[in-house]
Amino acid sequence: MEFVHSAFYFLITIGVLVFIHEFGHFIAAKACRMRVDRFSIGFPPRAFGKKIGETDYCVSWIPVGGYVKIAGMVDESFDTEFINHPPEPWEFRSKPIWQRMIVISAGVLMNLFLAIAIFWGINYVNGGLFRQTTEVGYIVPASGAEKAGFREGDNILAINGEKIEHWDAIQSAMYVDFAGDDLSVDIERGGAVQTIAVPHGMVPDISDASFGLLPTHTQAIVVDVLPNKPAEGAKVQSGDIIVSIDHQQVINQFQVTRIIKANAGKKIDFELMRNSQLVLTPIMPTAEGLIGISIESRYVGPIVHVHYGLFESFPKGLSDVLGATKLFVSSIWHIVERKASFSKSVGGPIKIAQMATRTAEIGLMSFLGFIALLSISLAVMNILPFPALDGGHLVMLVYEAIFRKPIPHKVQQTVQQAGVVLLLTFMAFVIYNDITGF
Repeated sequence: MEFVHSAFYFLITIGVLVFIHEFGHFIAAKACRMRVDRFSIGFPPRAFGKKIGETDYCVSWIPVGGYVKIAGMVDESFDTEFINHPPEPWEFRSKPIWQRMIVISAGVLMNLFLAIAIFWGINYVNGGLFRQTTEVGYIVPASGAEKAGFREGDNILAINGEKIEHWDAIQSAMYVDFAGDDLSVDIERGGAVQTIAVPHGMVPDISDASFGLLPTHTQAIVVDVLPNKPAEGAKVQSGDIIVSIDHQQVINQFQVTRIIKANAGKKIDFELMRNSQLVLTPIMPTAEGLIGISIESRYVGPIVHVHYGLFESFPKGLSDVLGATKLFVSSIWHIVERKASFSKSVGGPIKIAQMATRTAEIGLMSFLGFIALLSISLAVMNILPFPALDGGHLVMLVYEAIFRKPIPHKVQQTVQQAGVVLLLTFMAFVIYNDITGF
């Protein structure tokens, strides 16, 4: 049943994102009076569909993407039979460069518009929820925060001169507003104000690791229990709060991980809070220091709820999209610079299915927020100047605009073929990475 739920939410998520992306290409091509031969959700072979007019609207069997086949365009279908005939006025190749650029960019723009619309709605319905604390409750050992000189109990007042009023502002400043910059952090410690200098290299990519600062008022929550692992045998359940391990009180995921690893192969007592009742259960970690749970540090302190009107919600939603886009671009750049782990930063179908299911179980707004973030990620990935992606097509069009002649069709086809091979290799890697981390 769990597999069915995961598959269901995965198909909804991918279906929405692929449809929106391909619809962007489709509607732009139609607006520019290009002939669209096929609109497909999924990759071949074709499963079912219906031809209406000149277009075959269909669903294909491989549910990890989709495509729009535009007449007169060298694309992933490798159909270049049109080269042997004179250009027709409805073909892609016959249109002005600016129209072709709009068609190629339309999928990415639609993904961004979707994200803006979702965040606009979320901000209007839910408003803003901010963790109302600036006090450091825990510092991860050997982290950048510990090396920089932070201590538990510090109150963070400002970062690079920007006043800090809640914990979410700290996260935003470090990972979005001043990402990649040196930080000057004003803190209050023991009634005195002092400044801590944090070099930019000390703050890791948010997708790879944490700087090591956690707020006060946190609990260690079990998010998922893996099958056939010690935790499942001990009847640990998703949603359990871990109160103590081996008679040591814990308040976050880092403490839990450290204590479990320190007791690899030894039976230790876990004190859990479940439905307001304490549950005591012994668990023996594996020789690798694992018990088969996914955990997170959840904030349970005071929250400030800010309400936004319909028009106030739009700029807030736009700001959320810009911040997430900047974060994704920064993450990719850190991977290129080898400052972030590639295997930890990418996820494939299994991870998407897990996250889609988890967010859907939390609620509709959480699920929509996940779709919005994934839509931004898809937009950023597609605009990269890589063969077979939208960005690769744009590079060819920019070349044509500069040198006043198109790249030869045979060269375009070779580049596309190489790009598809590399993309398939990448997909195989992320699926393998998913399976090994499952």
